[in-house]
Amino acid sequence: MSMNEEVARKDWEKLRDWKMPFGKFAGRHLYELPAEYLCWFEQKGWPEGELGKLLRIVLEAKREGADEAFDVFRRQGK
Repeated sequence: MSMNEEVARKDWEKLRDWKMPFGKFAGRHLYELPAEYLCWFEQKGWPEGELGKLLRIVLEAKREGADEAFDVFRRQGK
């Protein structure tokens, strides 16, 4: 596994569990945040560090029409 693949795998694992720590959607999984909210961050500025990185990944997935990629997490949560 290449270094990029390893980083992507670890980011994916984090997305499974991370929840929004503040704001209107506090307590929701990052992958459940509305695209409009993520676009707001894109315009106003991403949070620092790992949270900002993961939010950007989620927005990109939603923009690419790959929101269903998170369905595996949704099924695990039930």
